[in-house]
Amino acid sequence: MNAQDPELPPTAQAPTTHVSMERAERAPTARPLHVRLLTAVTGLFLVGATLLVGCRLLGVDGVTPVPQLLAFLPWLLVPVALAALFAALLRWRTGTIWALVLLAATGWTSRTYDAYDTDDDASGTYATSTSGSATATPGGGTPVRLRVLTSNVEFGQGTLGLIDTIRREKPDLVFVQECEFICARLLADRIPSADYPYRNVVKASRAEGSAILSVYPLTEADGVEGTLAMPGSAARIGDRTVHLQLAHPLPPIPGMVDDWRAELGAVRTYAAAHKGAGPVIVAGDFNATRDHALFRALLKDGGLRDSALLAGAGRTPSWPSQLPRPLGAQIDHVLVSGDFSVRDARFIDLADTDHRSLLVGLELRAADMRVP
Repeated sequence: MNAQDPELPPTAQAPTTHVSMERAERAPTARPLHVRLLTAVTGLFLVGATLLVGCRLLGVDGVTPVPQLLAFLPWLLVPVALAALFAALLRWRTGTIWALVLLAATGWTSRTYDAYDTDDDASGTYATSTSGSATATPGGGTPVRLRVLTSNVEFGQGTLGLIDTIRREKPDLVFVQECEFICARLLADRIPSADYPYRNVVKASRAEGSAILSVYPLTEADGVEGTLAMPGSAARIGDRTVHLQLAHPLPPIPGMVDDWRAELGAVRTYAAAHKGAGPVIVAGDFNATRDHALFRALLKDGGLRDSALLAGAGRTPSWPSQLPRPLGAQIDHVLVSGDFSVRDARFIDLADTDHRSLLVGLELRAADMRVP
């Protein structure tokens, strides 16, 4: 007799075929191709973002593309949040937890960015955003109020806008970067020497030229060596001699990161050498933000404070100015020693340059003033 007798009723025959089909239907199937691709792309992004945030937390600037991306680190919050959403929609539990932890870490770096000036460095006891933080000792002098403007005019293209700003705002000290030959001539012809009788101008082509204009008497001082001119001066303000240094290290573009590190390091060396030696102002285009470890080291080693941060403008971008606020990075700074208090700070849009100018109001305490 055959294995399945045709004379037997259907219910009596072996259900082998139906059982195997039911098991095949219950077996797990592979995820759709587009889901696997989205998961892989999300995972690759999370790997790169983790490396970037890890460098920030470890205090290293790394190699290309880390230094370039660190300038825009706060904006990483947006794609990381989207990655967390994608991972959740893809039902990728590990990726969702990963992205949420990374989001918290990125937010923490932003918080510490704004809180960095709360350290216990004694040089910062006067450098606070207040209008009355110091009092004169009996027979002592009174503080001097001054305004400082720094502006990168992009190969001289923004010089006319800068001249209009100087005429309108009347700053006491002006630091100009990328002031090439035409820029230097325009400043000489259109800014009366009666208004700014003291000047330290380095005439050079394209981005190499720089200038310091002052209403206060200037004396020669050693500047910082660099590919782009970084002159230094000493200004007599009230009863104090203030060390002035223009900063303009090379940018950390691919292939030039080592040069950027060396030149920004030279500015750091200058600041450290002048720490405690009297009032110091270091202003210009640093090509670095507070998310760069070397810039934070410059602040710490030199006992300097970031004026924009103290005035509540620590997140205002200065470059590239073509992007609408708040997009961009703040790489233009006015750094001051603890001899100054910061009254206000404002970023000003100029035509024909990719940088916003920074104007800060300072108060320099007299040599014999005390801080309560």
